[in-house]
Amino acid sequence: MRNTDLAVKRKKSLAKGLIAGLAGGLAGTAAKMFAERIFSARLQGEPEPVKRLSQGFAGHELALPQKAAAAERIPWALGGAAGAVYGGLAEFYPAATAKRGANFGLVLATLTEEGALQGLGLAAEAEGQTMRGRTSEMTSYAVYGVVTEAVRRLVRWML
Repeated sequence: MRNTDLAVKRKKSLAKGLIAGLAGGLAGTAAKMFAERIFSARLQGEPEPVKRLSQGFAGHELALPQKAAAAERIPWALGGAAGAVYGGLAEFYPAATAKRGANFGLVLATLTEEGALQGLGLAAEAEGQTMRGRTSEMTSYAVYGVVTEAVRRLVRWML
């Protein structure tokens, strides 16, 4: 009996899907942060979206302690929330888990880096980004998606 056979026979539960997705999203965030350190995705001197996002919410330049606190918390909150939504979606629409979660990571990259953040004026224009930088960024999001899916699947199986 394959793992997918077990998932099909389980009773669907939105709450369990959200919990499993949240755990997966947090693990995926840790993996994404690690991948970003390995594959430096930003151009030298370009501020990270997290710093721009925290300044955008505050409406002004943040003091150094505030920047540090925001830079630490925002990725975890966004990664956990995105993972929870993904877990809930995966519970009722298993096709969302295609490519072992890599598609989820790439869609999230497109929605955040090219969609929401640019729409809010918080992301740098893609024109200034090198091909290497763009590839590194997408790689870190794919890592996020794959790790999120692996942990989500494991936690959901345990629940």
